[in-house]
Amino acid sequence: MQEISTKPYLLRALYEWCTDNGYTPHIAVRVDNQTRVPRQFVRDNEIVLNISFEATSQLQMGNEWIEFSARFSGKSHKIEVPVANVLAIYARENGQGMAFPVDSAGGEATDSGADEALPTDDAATTGEGGLRVADAPPDAPAPAPAAAADDETHRPDDDGSKGGGRGHLKVVK
Repeated sequence: MQEISTKPYLLRALYEWCTDNGYTPHIAVRVDNQTRVPRQFVRDNEIVLNISFEATSQLQMGNEWIEFSARFSGKSHKIEVPVANVLAIYARENGQGMAFPVDSAGGEATDSGADEALPTDDAATTGEGGLRVADAPPDAPAPAPAAAADDETHRPDDDGSKGGGRGHLKVVK
């Protein structure tokens, strides 16, 4: 029997830590042909999703998949993310969390509403990444948030330290 990765357990633990401390948990996801998200919110094959209780319905964080329903621009979508594609999980308010190495994408993004037209401008997209990866090997992907499930563009500004910088994520293999 193959050993189960520690990644889904760490994701669930950090989700619980965020919610216990009143923070808003977000995940950065590498989008490929197995990932089911609204394509119009994907930027550079990545998307950031708010997975808080308030932003999701029927959240299930299993060992292989993270599944939930969320509203994007007022329309409900069924979201399905392979745990293997999660780049990072972090608290929106302070950037504290953890980053993970992810293999390169295996194809194009799958839209959960394929008949929708792609908008030219949307409030849910962000132009700049809000994550910094500390101690990352040179070949590790750096997560760059692209969209949030709650239609907000808040980025962590301060990790609460005296240095005034953003929080740091540590890459776990």
